[in-house]
Amino acid sequence: MARASRNRTLQVSEAEKPLLRQRLLLPKDISGSNFTDRTIHGNLLDTLQKLPDEFADLVIIDPPYNLSKDFGSMKFDALSHEDYAFYLQSWFPAVCRKLKPHGSLYICGDWRSAGILQAAMEEELHLLNRITWQREKGRGAMRNWKNALEDIWFGVKDKRHYTFNVADVKMKRKVLAPYRKDGLPKDWNETDEGKFRDTYPSNFWDDLCVPFWSMPENTEHPTQKPEKLIAKLILASSNPGDMVFDPLLGSGTTSVVAKKLGRHFCGVEISEDYCFMAEKRLIMAESDKRIQGLADGIFWERNSQPLPNKQDGNNTKEE
Repeated sequence: MARASRNRTLQVSEAEKPLLRQRLLLPKDISGSNFTDRTIHGNLLDTLQKLPDEFADLVIIDPPYNLSKDFGSMKFDALSHEDYAFYLQSWFPAVCRKLKPHGSLYICGDWRSAGILQAAMEEELHLLNRITWQREKGRGAMRNWKNALEDIWFGVKDKRHYTFNVADVKMKRKVLAPYRKDGLPKDWNETDEGKFRDTYPSNFWDDLCVPFWSMPENTEHPTQKPEKLIAKLILASSNPGDMVFDPLLGSGTTSVVAKKLGRHFCGVEISEDYCFMAEKRLIMAESDKRIQGLADGIFWERNSQPLPNKQDGNNTKEE
């Protein structure tokens, strides 16, 4: 079936798979630091045994939420709270051991597992915050409130010493009621595109667009996170040249964004199909560093980013 003309969802052809397969690293072949800037295709527990402790400056984890979900080659069935907590304990402490002494970790989740994730984080790290982000996607609910929010828990190994580059994650917001002092703008700037203020980030993010079919970052992964979301975590909690580790890589968003932002990366994924998606995206990132909603070091509110010059074809305005 032919795709719609604006459907930009990434596809991996059968002809591409042999080359992409050659780029993957298997757990048994891990040696020294050869996992740097690689996608590891394998079981997480097997891989963690081969990776050295304290190699990662930043860990980002997007585990299966405690919901029944079809991930193509594997399915995750909803568990009792006790069993989901046991599932996390089977690998989460081992992942935390991969953090450097001054490293940071983010783990995604939803409201159903909030207590379990908080307990797991407090057991292993210093819990600093919970970010809540608005995901405007999904069906409405006739007998309940539509679930449009997800959480990201933020923790560090050493609460006195950790990376947090707040200036790199300020947001540019439109000023609706501009205030002037002595005739000059106060805390805002006037540009050809309008009036804007650079604001410090809070722990509620309402400026994100979940990937969908007309966006070039979109894949067929059912729980893919926006590149813009991951970019905020990486810019805030790592520096150029740092190592970013994602133990449940999925379609590769963490590695791709790390590469675009000048960080080293390592990701582990058990599904070969998702590994192929990650590798194809990494190849594409060699020539295209764009992240939708982030331009010239500025995070823009949804639908507020000015369109670039039409001549460069870089239309990254969020829809």
